[in-house]
Amino acid sequence: MRKNLIIIFLLLVGPILWAQDRNQEENTGFGRRPSQDSGNRSRVEGAQEKKEKPPITDYKIISIENDTTYVDTTLTLRKDYRFNYLRRDDFELQPIHNVGQTYNSLAKREERDHLLPLFGARARHFNFMEAEDIDYYHVPTPLTELYFKTTFEQGQQLDAFFTVNTSPQLNLSIAYKGVRSLGKYQHALTSTGNFRSTINYITKNKRYQVKSHFVSQDLLNEENGGLSDEGLQQYLALGEFSSQDAQEDFADRGAISVKFEDAESILLGKRFYLNHKFAIVKKTDSTNTELSLGHIMDLTDKSFQFDQTAANDLFGASYESGTQTDKVALEDFSNHVFVDFKNKWLGQLRVTGGSSNYNYGYNSILRQTDSEGNQINIRNRIKGNVYSVGGEYQNDYKGLQIFADGMSIVSGDFDGNYINAGVAYNLNDKYRIQGKLSTNSVAPNYNFLLYQSDYINYNWQNSFENVETQKVQVNVNAKKIANLEVSYTTIDNFTYFTKNTDSVTVPLQSSESINLLKVKLSQGLKIWKIGLENTVMYQSVDGGDQVYNVPEIITRNSLYFEDRYFKNNALFLQTGVTLKYFTKYFADAYDPVLSEFYTQNEEELGGFPQIDIFFNAKIRQTRIYFKVENFGEAFSQNKEFSAPGYATRDAVIRFGLVWNFFL
Repeated sequence: MRKNLIIIFLLLVGPILWAQDRNQEENTGFGRRPSQDSGNRSRVEGAQEKKEKPPITDYKIISIENDTTYVDTTLTLRKDYRFNYLRRDDFELQPIHNVGQTYNSLAKREERDHLLPLFGARARHFNFMEAEDIDYYHVPTPLTELYFKTTFEQGQQLDAFFTVNTSPQLNLSIAYKGVRSLGKYQHALTSTGNFRSTINYITKNKRYQVKSHFVSQDLLNEENGGLSDEGLQQYLALGEFSSQDAQEDFADRGAISVKFEDAESILLGKRFYLNHKFAIVKKTDSTNTELSLGHIMDLTDKSFQFDQTAANDLFGASYESGTQTDKVALEDFSNHVFVDFKNKWLGQLRVTGGSSNYNYGYNSILRQTDSEGNQINIRNRIKGNVYSVGGEYQNDYKGLQIFADGMSIVSGDFDGNYINAGVAYNLNDKYRIQGKLSTNSVAPNYNFLLYQSDYINYNWQNSFENVETQKVQVNVNAKKIANLEVSYTTIDNFTYFTKNTDSVTVPLQSSESINLLKVKLSQGLKIWKIGLENTVMYQSVDGGDQVYNVPEIITRNSLYFEDRYFKNNALFLQTGVTLKYFTKYFADAYDPVLSEFYTQNEEELGGFPQIDIFFNAKIRQTRIYFKVENFGEAFSQNKEFSAPGYATRDAVIRFGLVWNFFL
């Protein structure tokens, strides 16, 4: 991979540096040297330009799909919902007790469209940044953003970001998000890091443009298996621990026993991504057509490792009595070539052809003997190539916004495809309706297909059918009134982990169709300086009651007050209370060896309110957040769980801020 990166780096940086040299000679914007003839007028104009602050809308954020927004320094309740470890709204997630640990899903996670199986250890991927999560930038002056938030016990969260345009054509950015938290329970340390850097470049004549990034991530978690049987009694203050003194003793969560204290898991990943294109025919005033040729390359390496000092009977017999080490790696190298055609009347069309080379697996072949004495060989690799074709289309026709995209594997050892098609209509500036149809067929993640472990029971290879999903979705957005999302999904060959009769985690595939109806309503109301934000989601499952478990109702309601204070309204204050609640359901349980959740139908969780009290403020470009999380548990013994054996968070006071610098 190192040789590939060096070659790619030279191919990418060489043309950019050459273009930069030429642009500096001709540039009339950032870096131009005033000629001797310009005299004092140039210096005076330059001084005036320095005094003028660019509008906030000039600080652009560009997604991988070229959707453009700008830096937002306002303080809203939606910002409060996103002020967390993931930096996004976690309405559909229930966090485990420490920051940086995994989340239980209140609504099953819908992965982005893909053709090949995903890397396993999905419980570790909530904070893993994929190519679609990386943004690119264009800024008139250097921009910095600092995110900080306290954690549990020893440690902090920090996300530092810096971007600059060295010229109007070239933008560079660098960022690092790091989290370290000891946690309140024994052996629950989390230590994670997400480094990313980007390049966004376009030539002066706007014919050639490139977006590229490099990301390196390491997500480490100590594993304790959850509370032991004794620890559950201590946590619930039952039996011999029912006295007031015992309850006070175990209010210190570090005194509660866990199943083991000698294991940890780590997910590592590196990715180099390149997306560039050249306009063969450039759109001008005399023509409404543009024709471009482009190329997308994604070089990704991932690995997951589970280590334990000694074998534990919880996972069954082991080949090794000492240190247990399970390590799996994936190398994925994909290239896509595309042709873009844009026309004012015909719309935008992209035709794509691609190839992917994948190499997933372990370093040795495993030979087992079954109960009848037959030898079973479990291979160590899944590798090969697939070739795919696809396309995208967008157009506006008489107010209708038509869009479609799809891709299919045409050659290779895997089969897979996806198609999305929809239409949207803006009734006016306040009302928008969108309908969408989706279908996809893809193999389950690699953990289902092949797994090797020092634990004897955790070894298998399977040839599961593709998971088939069809979805109909309607979204209605009414500004200042409500947003409504309704979807109906049918899933065939749903693949899941569960425990068998011997309490061993095994992968299975459902033989019956699962039908899911989901209705989500978001509504905000504000009168005077008092506001109310409500988000409610209803889920109904038919055909997978013992397999596809989700709560029927999830609700989040925030009542808040906001106002401005001091001279020139320098301080903007926002304070209120948020209640989150979900109905009881058979929540998925967590398996630390696989770093996957598995289905269980014995223990119901949920049915308890979670109350947060918040005090937020904004001073210039600084947003300050102060929150009392799970406030109700401060007055009673917390007896709730986020997953079987894993307690939810106790009452805690947390502080943080987001600070932007515009230089």
